[in-house]
Amino acid sequence: MHGSPAPRIYLDKQSPKAYHALVQTSEAVRATAADAGLDRVLVELVNLRVSQINGCAFCLDVHTRAALRAGETTRRLGVLAAWRETGLFTPAERAALALAEATTSAADTAAQDSAYAAAREVLTDDQISAVIWVAITINAFNRVSILSRHPVRADH
Repeated sequence: MHGSPAPRIYLDKQSPKAYHALVQTSEAVRATAADAGLDRVLVELVNLRVSQINGCAFCLDVHTRAALRAGETTRRLGVLAAWRETGLFTPAERAALALAEATTSAADTAAQDSAYAAAREVLTDDQISAVIWVAITINAFNRVSILSRHPVRADH
C-alpha cells in the first residue's frame, strides 16, 4: 500500500546522548581543523560539498549561512558543485574538496588515491587528517538530518 510516508523520528531528540556525542565530535574536529591551520571558509566548503553530494537540504542551509558569515562569496557558493570546472578555488581548497568527495564516496579507491596525491602537494598531514575528519563528521550529520527529515524553515 502506497500512502503518505510514515512520520520520521528526530534522531537528535530521540537519542540525545548519542547526538550530543556527535556534536562534541564536531567541536573537536573544528578545533583540530583550526589547529592544523585550515580556515573556516575551507571547512565550510567541505561541509557544503559533502552535503550537496548527500542531498541534505538542512545541512546545506546551515552551512551556507555559516560560509557566508565566514566571508565566503555567493559567486563561489553558486559554482561549488562544479568546482573542478572553475578557477575560483585555491589549490588547498581544491585538494580539500577532492578529499571530501573521496571520503563521501569511500568505495571509490581510485578517487581516494588521486585525492591523497593532490592533497600531499599542498596540505600537511595534519591538514589532510582534519579535512577527512570534517568530511566524516558532516557525513554523519547529513544522515541524521536526512533520516530525521529535518525541515528547512523559512524563518532562518
